[in-house]
Amino acid sequence: MNAMAEALALPDIGAEIERAIQRNIKGLDFLTSATPSVGQTPKDEIHRRGTLSLYHYRPMVDEIYRVPVLMVMATTNRAYIFDLAPGQSMVEYLLLKGYDVYVMDWNAPRADEKRLRIEDYVLDFIPDSIRRVQEDSGEEDVTIAGYCMGGVLSTLYAALHPDGPMKNLALFTTPIDFSRMKLFHAWSDRRYFDVDRLIDTIGNVPPEMLFASFDMLRPAGRSAGVVQLWDNMANDEFVKSYRMFDRWGAEMLPLAGEYFRQTVKELMWDNKLFKGELVLGGRKVLLENIKVPVLHALAQHDHIVPYEAGQPLVAHIGSADKEEVVLKGGHVSLAAGANAVRRLWPKLDDWLGVRST
Repeated sequence: MNAMAEALALPDIGAEIERAIQRNIKGLDFLTSATPSVGQTPKDEIHRRGTLSLYHYRPMVDEIYRVPVLMVMATTNRAYIFDLAPGQSMVEYLLLKGYDVYVMDWNAPRADEKRLRIEDYVLDFIPDSIRRVQEDSGEEDVTIAGYCMGGVLSTLYAALHPDGPMKNLALFTTPIDFSRMKLFHAWSDRRYFDVDRLIDTIGNVPPEMLFASFDMLRPAGRSAGVVQLWDNMANDEFVKSYRMFDRWGAEMLPLAGEYFRQTVKELMWDNKLFKGELVLGGRKVLLENIKVPVLHALAQHDHIVPYEAGQPLVAHIGSADKEEVVLKGGHVSLAAGANAVRRLWPKLDDWLGVRST
């Protein structure tokens, strides 16, 4: 019986050895090959100013919707998460569906930009970009689509500009009630975190500090990701996707010092946006002033912006046409990758198409 069991087990052992050999070969290839290209959809930079780059993506179809789409990225990351690769690009998907797409991308803030505040993004960068989109497209109305903190900036702009020219507002994983972002509160606890001393000492916040804060949200995240990569090393598509997402995460940007200080104090500690107490440029930011159609997409398994942090948005805005949708996925996979291809992108197209004529 033992001899028979051993004989039956031999093929499995051989298969495991072969898989291990193939993993090692693929692993060597992973370590030595170039990182896959990202952001390949043809585009033109129509404006650059310090930390901001404004891009217009070249149309892919003859007939396009009248209302252009301006996508606003979070200031912590590059916007090519919207344009990872052919077939895995939200921008490409929207272009093929007939939308005219512009993107606000961010560069690392210069040392002399350390004094940029939330006001500069909401009352200068976004309005200036909208004006340039209007001039370039020849259209008055503009749809804004914001991701994460880019969604927060877009929401602040919408609340302070109720008379337009915004036509629609689409938001992805956008926090509103910052008191519900428990893990961020843990590392930024005002009893121990001297944000004034930090910013006064270093100016702009280095990406290494941001990496550490995100790692604290999921302490085993990187290790689990490497294990998953090893288990799927023979899957070329998985490895390619992993490398693109890993590159995007590793290329995190510094944050302008005053912007970070203000975010911690006014949003994280005092929760002024949710309470209706935030004042920008001498004007109070009230969510009830937002009247345009709004779509807010949240992720079921978002460890960065939990559902509870984003859920109050739709309830508090003044729009008659508003919708919240909760989709399977995490903070990044909601917007990019295979999960987004099946879920968020078609939903966005269905919602936006009838509101873009």
